[in-house]
Amino acid sequence: MKTIALIARPKKPEAIAVARELIDAFPDQRFLVEPHLGDPLGIPSTGNEELSQTAELAIVLGGDGTLIHAARVLRGRPVPLMGVNLGALGFMTEIPVAEAVSTLRQVLDGKAKIDSRMKLDCRLYREEELILEDEVLNDVVINKSALAKIAAHETWLDGAFVATYLADGVIFSTPTGSTAYSLSAGGPIVHPSVDCVVVTPICPHALTQRPIVVPGDQVMSVRLASDLQDVYLTVDGQVGHALKKGDRIEVQKSAHRLHLVRNQQLDYFAILRQKLHWGER
Repeated sequence: MKTIALIARPKKPEAIAVARELIDAFPDQRFLVEPHLGDPLGIPSTGNEELSQTAELAIVLGGDGTLIHAARVLRGRPVPLMGVNLGALGFMTEIPVAEAVSTLRQVLDGKAKIDSRMKLDCRLYREEELILEDEVLNDVVINKSALAKIAAHETWLDGAFVATYLADGVIFSTPTGSTAYSLSAGGPIVHPSVDCVVVTPICPHALTQRPIVVPGDQVMSVRLASDLQDVYLTVDGQVGHALKKGDRIEVQKSAHRLHLVRNQQLDYFAILRQKLHWGER
């Protein structure tokens, strides 16, 4: 492994300092950096196209949002991501700044623990024409603006009708994303080794409409049955698209996966306890 991409949250001085430390500690490696890192580090920067095609490892300097951005930059390539936490929670950016150099050495020596995380494919159809296709690490969200009325979301699983959710919206999340927006909307915590999709209605009008967990390899489909303004599809909190009545969104397990370098001092439940104070009274 010789080519390492450094992907950082912009305007984060700590990211510049950690990037410089890593570059100095591993002079035999080739580091590719984003344009906003090149000038502060005094090295040529690289565009996203070259990063996605040539990186053999990506080091993320920031929080989980930056890691999601990095996964999108890599466009499904099976490149390990090593997340150094410069954010607030950091469920996926598990590596503390103080352990960045030692963890990278473990990766280069082939001694690091790497998890494989499920991703989702999302497709948006309008009058049976595919108008948007994307890959998702955390969640696909259908949601309304603050002033829009409640919407009807007709939902199927592999062609079998599930329910019509009368709700502010619906979240389709991966197990990795189960601790994000879905959790705030009352969804379950799902261990990341389980390949499934969590379907969580947002503020449903019926008390019986609870979150469900469905097989990841089946196609989850939802049709917007209400004629409302200001209803949006949001992919991983990164890309938004306005929806119209009759639009259909399909979600299912992607053929691509995220390969995440783990902090060997923490297991999944330790992260929940540390980040969410899970299990405490």
